This record gives sequence, C-alpha cells and structure tokens, in this order.
Amino acid sequence: MIVSYFNYIKILTIILFCLPSGVYAHDHTKSFGAAGERIVVDQNSRRILVEKRFSRIISLYGAHTENLFALGLNKEIIGVSRHEVFPPEAMKKAVFSYHDDPEKFLAADPDLVLIRPMIDRGYPDLVARLEKSGITVVSLQPGTIDDLFNYWMALGILTGKQEEASEMIRGFKESISVFKSLTKTVARKKKVYFEAINSKMKTFSPDSMTIFALETAGGVNIANDAKSVRGTNIAAYGKERILSKACEIDVYLAQSGAMNRPVISLIKKEPGFKAIKAIKENKIYIIDEMIVSRPTLRLLKGIYGIGKILYPDIFSEDVLNGVQGSRFRVQGSEYR
Repeated sequence: MIVSYFNYIKILTIILFCLPSGVYAHDHTKSFGAAGERIVVDQNSRRILVEKRFSRIISLYGAHTENLFALGLNKEIIGVSRHEVFPPEAMKKAVFSYHDDPEKFLAADPDLVLIRPMIDRGYPDLVARLEKSGITVVSLQPGTIDDLFNYWMALGILTGKQEEASEMIRGFKESISVFKSLTKTVARKKKVYFEAINSKMKTFSPDSMTIFALETAGGVNIANDAKSVRGTNIAAYGKERILSKACEIDVYLAQSGAMNRPVISLIKKEPGFKAIKAIKENKIYIIDEMIVSRPTLRLLKGIYGIGKILYPDIFSEDVLNGVQGSRFRVQGSEYR
C-alpha cells in the first residue's frame, strides 16, 4: 500500500511537471509580484531585495524573454531557452536549458536566472546549486490578467525598468479599453467555444488570459461553467456538454501550439460535431497560442485577431494602429 501511494505521488508529480508549454498553472492563494519599490516576491515565496538592478540575465521561459525585450533589455539578456520564437533577436542569444549541467550556467556568470514554477518543482537540484553559488533565481508565471500586471511590474523592479513596466501596463489597459468599446453597441454578441485540447475535449478556465482575450474582443464564452484542471488555465468540458450547446455556438475557435495541433477538416469529422451551428456554417478558426495564451504584449494582437474573426467589419487595420501607442507595438519586433 505504501509503495502504491508513493508511485501515485511520483506519477502525479510527473503529470504536473510535464504539462505542455501552453498550459499555465496558477495558485490564487499565493500572491506574488512587487512587495515594495525594490522588493519582489516570486511564486515560490522567495523575497528578493533589489539593491542593484540585475544586468546579466538568463531567461528559461519564452514569455520572460519576450517581456524583457519589451522593456528594452537586449544587452542584459545573456541567455535564453531552447524554444525561443519571438522577437527574432532572441534567437541570437546563447541557449540554456534546465537539463544543462549547472556548470554551464556558472560559466556564463549570470546574476539572475528567470524560471517558472514547473522548473522549480521539477529541477530543485539545479535551482539549489545556482542559489548556493550566489545566483538569484526568480520563479514567475502569471495565470490571470491581474497576475499579468503584477508580473510585468516584478520584472521592472528586478531590472530597474519600473517606469517602462508601468508604461507597458498603462498602454495595455488603454488598448483593452479601445477594444472593449468597439463592440459595446453590438446587439447580439457571438457565442464561442474555444478549444484548448481537442483530443480531450478541453477548453480554457473562465479566468484564463485566453478567455479574457475572447471576451475583450466581444465574444461570449459558451463554456463559462467550465472548471479548471489542477489549477491550470485548462478546463475540462467534454463532448456531451459541447453538444448540449450545439445550436448556440456561433464560432468554433481552436488554439494551435505544442499542446494542440488542430486541423479544420478533422474538427468537422469529429463524431457528433455536425450538429454544432458553427461547424454547419464553416465558422471554424485556428489561432496561434503564442498570441492568446502567453503573458506578453502580443496578447493585444491575439485580441485583435479574435475580434477580426468575430466582427470583421468592426476590427479594422485602423483599430490595430490605434492600439500600438507609446514605444510598445503589437506587431513585429519593435521592442527597441
């Protein structure tokens, strides 16, 4: 019985650690972010007093990398993870992995290694070795929009870019207001089922950034009664519940990424799906998870993309240009 229990714990740990990159775990009972003008608390309850801004940074998560570039920290980034895709400048940096020997990190002489909670849980020996060597390790990964703002401010404090972080937050909020205003007068808003994992009939938790993007674009989440799976941004739903709302679903959205490789023809062929209104009317669309699930400024691009699908006459190129204010832009790599 003891052996079975420990096997169960081992399996559960593996499952939690091996969640795909597009799945974000979030614990609402744990606060993180700025705890003062020069103090950051991370998601492993580390309390970091920033006496001097960190200037030799290794980022082991693509969203960290993207946000650091948005803050204007190209020179300060000395290493990135193996799966960088944006901005293009990130792919010119030295590559590091949590699978690497600690000595590789030590040889690069970083003063800060940015990770996310799954690395904290899965590679405690690496983390301990880095910290023992005097390297600051910070674990962050927001799960909700409120978390997102705390996260950006935390990065700003760590790197001495508080003003830039504040501007990111301000500009993002202003852009959100613009997007929301576009559909205020729409009498009947489109009802959407947003697929997260097709093979398991899973959608997104109602408080996820993905659903925030959908609702900001004027969409109505048909699965607003979905329950989060193990504190992640993924929610169980099931075919029976989807089909129970078949006549209401105006648009079927599916994210594409490491965790889901949707194909429109296969969605159409799914047994029972012919009853779904959106399937009948060929209102099936695929959108990149990088712009609807990642905690970066490109979430604005995702909101615009969803809006363009739902209300093409309302979401024009002029609207997109209007939300590209200050130094931060939605498209391209114009992060300075």
